[in-house]
Amino acid sequence: MSNQPYEGRREGYDPYQQPQQPQPQEPQQQPDWPQHTQQWEGRTWETQAQTPVPAADASYPPPQGYQTYGEPQGYGGAVGAPLPPEAPAQPWTPAHAPAAGEAPGAVGPADPSRPGGTLPESAGGADSAYGPATVIGQSRITDAQRARAEGRSPIIEPGMQPAALTALLALLLSGAAVIGEYALVVPLVLLQAVTAAGWFRLNGMWPARQGIALAFLGAVTADVALLAAGRENAPAAILGTLGVWVLLTLVLQLRSHADPDTRMYGLMATVVSAALSIIAAGYPAAAPDAVTVGAAAVAVAILARALPLPTAASVVVALLAAAGAGIAVGGMTDLGTQGAFLGLGAGACALIGHRVASYDYPSRFVHFTAGVALPLAAAAPAVYLLGRALG
Repeated sequence: MSNQPYEGRREGYDPYQQPQQPQPQEPQQQPDWPQHTQQWEGRTWETQAQTPVPAADASYPPPQGYQTYGEPQGYGGAVGAPLPPEAPAQPWTPAHAPAAGEAPGAVGPADPSRPGGTLPESAGGADSAYGPATVIGQSRITDAQRARAEGRSPIIEPGMQPAALTALLALLLSGAAVIGEYALVVPLVLLQAVTAAGWFRLNGMWPARQGIALAFLGAVTADVALLAAGRENAPAAILGTLGVWVLLTLVLQLRSHADPDTRMYGLMATVVSAALSIIAAGYPAAAPDAVTVGAAAVAVAILARALPLPTAASVVVALLAAAGAGIAVGGMTDLGTQGAFLGLGAGACALIGHRVASYDYPSRFVHFTAGVALPLAAAAPAVYLLGRALG
């Protein structure tokens, strides 16, 4: 076909001419162009040696649901259009809260020249005011932070159930000491395992299988060394195992690839957990009568501490109960009335361990591990030392 109808249009077209806004004019009769598809058969422009034509400035409308600069607040659509019924609810913000990108107190009359659409309140003539801090409804706040903000103590003590488990384990130690040294190892190993796990959980490090296994292995090593060396060499067996395990823990932490703060935190937690588990071996190192009296005093003291009494009164009652248990059980042994001093010392150390397990809103798992084991583990040195002094 011929390309005559297109020559005139091609020669009159200037590709470098900027587009102009169409001017309103009277409607004219448009020629009827063929509707079928035609192919271009004429010459084409050479564009390799020419400067690229800058693209015409085309303004694209913003996506539906967004707002342009200076547009009044709305849910997309036309300016001033009412909200559709399916429009999402606006997020809640507290009264007088500044908008994103604004200085505090930027609440005032509308200003279309700013993205937020408001003027600072100083320009509006009103004074900014902030309400009191609140913690109600915050999802990321911890129970301890909420308690501090509300003026309450962040300490929650183990209840009666952990105290009952502590008393049961203490009675097992007391009764096994009467049977023999090897019988005492059975509840002792259980105490050491719970102590190692409870300390890591108390420090928020869970699961910490390697640290727990290392601390428990140190406790078992101390037990074996104590049984092999005999009660008369108990200090050397316990302190020697503790020194070796501190060095071993240090070497293992130096091989870690964690950051320095994490390594130091893990080192301290592992050392303390191993130390508490190892010093629990003071029960088989002490005289059997001292173990019987001291463990019974711990059981009574922890049960009395769990009673629903004020803290000061509960501590006094627990110490008196421990001294009374020392006198009662000591009368059945060779200690006699001197068992009151042993019971009082063991009860005081048990209350210290109880207080450590109550630190800063611990979880229920902490109460049933550290809350059960720490009172007995902390009382072991007192039972050993006072037993030697009084026996």
